[in-house]
Amino acid sequence: MKFLDITLPTIEENLALEEALLDECEESRRAETLRFWESPHHCVVVGHANRVAREVKMSRCRQWQIPVLRRRSGGGAVLQGPGCLNYALVLAIEEDGPLSTIARTNEFVLGRIRRTLEGLLGHPVTLEGGTDLCLDGRKFSGNAQRRRLHSLLYHGTILTRLDIELVEELLPMPTKEPPYRQGRAHRDFMTNVQLSAPALREAIRKEWNATEEFGAIPVERVREIVAERYALDSWNFRF
Repeated sequence: MKFLDITLPTIEENLALEEALLDECEESRRAETLRFWESPHHCVVVGHANRVAREVKMSRCRQWQIPVLRRRSGGGAVLQGPGCLNYALVLAIEEDGPLSTIARTNEFVLGRIRRTLEGLLGHPVTLEGGTDLCLDGRKFSGNAQRRRLHSLLYHGTILTRLDIELVEELLPMPTKEPPYRQGRAHRDFMTNVQLSAPALREAIRKEWNATEEFGAIPVERVREIVAERYALDSWNFRF
């Protein structure tokens, strides 16, 4: 598996790079990749089918000049920024393999991530709601996937020092929430893990045997995807 640890200058470019990596894997069926990135700037990113007006406090975002973007995977709205480590796995789908369905993919990928984090923390990590990783019932990692015919993008966040009070300011209670949340406010529902980003990167890289350096990224394809999608209000505010 290839390994890529790079944060591009804008959130738009970082989202586009994940799409470009998925395109390459779909075309070759061999270019599996593990990537990490962490934005130095805050940004709200909504899920593919989210209605922005329901899932984001737009007046606050405008007041504080925090952009709102829409990704192509499912799930709910999240706050990106310092202390939010993002990982992305681009994987080839094998017929009847562990990635053959959405549910099996969640179990396979998050099972490996969960065990890795338990080894670092020395504390039980639980999988809740199908896509959340939790410590003592509090969420520190949300995850989603985008599937194509022969490959998929599985990406998620691991909170290490995200400003959770800012989440409270920018995101209302989600319109859909897992039962285990029990109506808790963001500050009571979310938590940061006491792990360094370098330690997380190294442990997850080892778990997935991502030993081959990626090399040059597809810069032109990234620019095309940004222009086609993430730079457009017609995409980001389509719902």
